[in-house]
Amino acid sequence: MYFHDKRLQYPVRVETPDPLFARQLQQAIGGVEGEIRVCLQYFFQAWGARGPDTRYRDMLLHTATEEIGHIEMLATAVALNLENAPLTLQETAAEAHPVVNAVLGGERPRHVVEGMLQRHLLSTGLAAMPTNADGVPFDCSHVYASGNLAADMYANVTAEATGRTLAVRLYNAAKDPGMRDMLSFLIARDTMHQQQWLAAIEEMGGAAALPIPNSFDQAQERQEFSYVYLGTGTEGVPPPEGRFTAGPSMDGRGQFSALQATPMGEAPVLGPARPGSGAQQEQIVPR
Repeated sequence: MYFHDKRLQYPVRVETPDPLFARQLQQAIGGVEGEIRVCLQYFFQAWGARGPDTRYRDMLLHTATEEIGHIEMLATAVALNLENAPLTLQETAAEAHPVVNAVLGGERPRHVVEGMLQRHLLSTGLAAMPTNADGVPFDCSHVYASGNLAADMYANVTAEATGRTLAVRLYNAAKDPGMRDMLSFLIARDTMHQQQWLAAIEEMGGAAALPIPNSFDQAQERQEFSYVYLGTGTEGVPPPEGRFTAGPSMDGRGQFSALQATPMGEAPVLGPARPGSGAQQEQIVPR
């Protein structure tokens, strides 16, 4: 059960509407780094969480609900940036951020960006859409909910890290002080969310809880390969040296080492293709 308050979580104001920036904000809504992704990710992780300790389920639900508020803020920002927007970008392109200008002038033809603005007009009446900056609908392909809380928490750290990276890039591209203020809030929340998932990992045992899942008996894995770094460079090129090639493993259960990878199996030999499979006659009849 969820409750709605019509007031935004944080103020959203736009002094100078900018349709180019509205298009960029769409990435923060429906991109793989965006708020729809983390919102759904946290919800499905929570809804599938099992076990007697409900703290993590509750934490996920609270944060997922907060992310709905972030989608609302960004959708409002897109709509405000599209108010009184010209239906051609000629008036705004020259004043765009240098990076945006370079994109418009070279790698991204102007008609592509104008097409996005037209979609905003025709499909939503100049409102936000559940798409990325290229107008591609969000498809849930980057929503990770494994049923393993530790694995999910690591996935959440990555999600917040990429989301914060995007928000920082948007902040650097923004010229409007209201947009910078909103993004500074979202960046701060990304900071907190990274920290809370890391804190949950620590509470679960941190590195001592590795490998994930810790419910599998490691005696059943080929342990001679559990902590060895396999270099796959060309012959004579040694594996790189680092924390991951020498010393105790992160879980404290082994010692890192490094070896040059060599083939341990044979070249695969497949049986003939089946008749009627569309293969060549020479593939069907064994030699």
